[in-house]
Amino acid sequence: MSTDYTPPIRDIAFVLEHITDLAALSKFDGFEHADLETVRGALEEAGRFMAEVIAPTNRIGDEVGAVHDGDASVTTPEGFKDAYDKFVASGWGAVGYPAEAGGAGLPWLIGLAVQEMFTSANMAFSLGPMLTQSAVEALLFHGSDEQKAIYLDKLVSGEWTGTMVLTEPEAGSDVGALRSKAVRNDDGTYAITGTKIFITWGEHDLADNIIHMVLARTPDAPPGTKGISMFIVPKFLVNPDGSLGERNAFKAASLEHKLGIHASPTAVMNFEGATGYLVGDENQGMRYMFTMMNSARLSVGLQGLAISERAYQQAREYAQERRQGRAIGAAKTDHSPIIEHPDVRRMLMTIKAYNEAMRCVLYATAEAFDQANNAPDEATREAGQEYMDLLTPIAKGWCTDLGVEMTSLALQVHGGMGYVEETGVAQHYRDARIAPIYEGTNGIQAIDLVARKLPMRTGGAIQDLIGQMSALDGDLAEAGDDLASIRNSLSESVADLTAAVLWLAEHGVADPNDALAGATPFLRLMGTAVGGWYLARAALAAHRILGSGEGDSAFLESKITTARFYAEQLLPQTKGLLPMVTAGADQLFEVPADQL
Repeated sequence: MSTDYTPPIRDIAFVLEHITDLAALSKFDGFEHADLETVRGALEEAGRFMAEVIAPTNRIGDEVGAVHDGDASVTTPEGFKDAYDKFVASGWGAVGYPAEAGGAGLPWLIGLAVQEMFTSANMAFSLGPMLTQSAVEALLFHGSDEQKAIYLDKLVSGEWTGTMVLTEPEAGSDVGALRSKAVRNDDGTYAITGTKIFITWGEHDLADNIIHMVLARTPDAPPGTKGISMFIVPKFLVNPDGSLGERNAFKAASLEHKLGIHASPTAVMNFEGATGYLVGDENQGMRYMFTMMNSARLSVGLQGLAISERAYQQAREYAQERRQGRAIGAAKTDHSPIIEHPDVRRMLMTIKAYNEAMRCVLYATAEAFDQANNAPDEATREAGQEYMDLLTPIAKGWCTDLGVEMTSLALQVHGGMGYVEETGVAQHYRDARIAPIYEGTNGIQAIDLVARKLPMRTGGAIQDLIGQMSALDGDLAEAGDDLASIRNSLSESVADLTAAVLWLAEHGVADPNDALAGATPFLRLMGTAVGGWYLARAALAAHRILGSGEGDSAFLESKITTARFYAEQLLPQTKGLLPMVTAGADQLFEVPADQL
């Protein structure tokens, strides 16, 4: 049974060209070399690297896992160090960083495309560079010039890795409850003391230094989130000449034994008066944290797609090879490949359609990030920021929920063999399960969407999005019968989304519990509708290319067929979700807590 990974370059390139506007991004200062031809060549090389160097580490990483050696050091599985050294030498981790920081100077949209392939190849492995990305962004936006000079180049290159050190035993989603202390030393540094948990890649043997971005409180800090500061706490202190000095005063006390992502060391970290360097100003750590979190949430959302894509490829290959039963119309003496059975086709088409919808949503969110941070005019920057803010809960919440559901479907395609670890497909299901939990649980994403994002600009942001979705109707009408069912289903789904938004706007003010009760089904409804809109756009683009007589007709027809399947068989779920959004909170509290 094959567990190989084939980077979906054609699907990625289609989204870059026809859903996002890479050509427009390439006109921004610094992005001039981000034309589609150049980018596609780079993605093909990156995909080859991920398939040949990173993907083979996935199975051993799951079977062996990261090992805590008892002396606070951590050993990664065989082959990881060699693969990581090659990753650093390749420069693929620096693709989406600005050139002035040592990166390739490509849009983050392209960085995300590379990250998709990296995550599909080995999700546990990819988490180290993903957390480094968050540390880089914290420094880029909030670090001093001196801090950037010391840490940035080596973090961007991957020579050093970074982490986010936020969670404590009594402070998970409620970050404001953290108790780690930061006491100012005479030399201007701070002594950091406290215990942190769930620290991804908190200790390992891949890089020479690990730069921890730690949240802690100074002695006179106000309570709650207003009193949190951020500190750089390196594993090894850095000498003035850039060389590594003495080991800092903290250690990885243990590693968690997890359901999945076994090769990713999730550490309990004890800080014992460790030397830390304040980032920005005291008591601004929560604001700086969200710089890291927003980027990380998009990358975690990407994990839903990436793992689903890997599982889909494996399920499709298995369905082509596995023979069981006789398909309708097959010769009586034949055992048919299970891919010929309608129910297996339904499962594969469901995964394929959701994967294509997720890729559109995620890449569009990354495009908005590039607009917000690099557009030459303020109006485009503001629009990009607003769109990114609105879509991020969908990108994180909807995509990671689907990642779990689609890897479960891929396991189902394998039948009983899927439940046997030998096939490898169970790993994808186990690995995917963490993504709806970390970087803000999906319940928190839903609350954020309803309580903070829908009210943006007094509802103007969501109204503009619904307007864009509705405006596609005329273009779909011009396409005629070929896209008629897509047009009709999308129109009904947009109506459901509109009704849900209006209900939440009215009832959420009167009783916030009503809005909170409907938040999770609303996130699902909005994600389903927005995904359908993007696939309708993909189908329209494929239809127009076919009409011009250009392109790969089989590939383009599959885009239309997949969008039609989504529109006719998945998009109608919004009708069932709408009553869940508008049910209110009363029923949830009718059963006493002790009777639940």
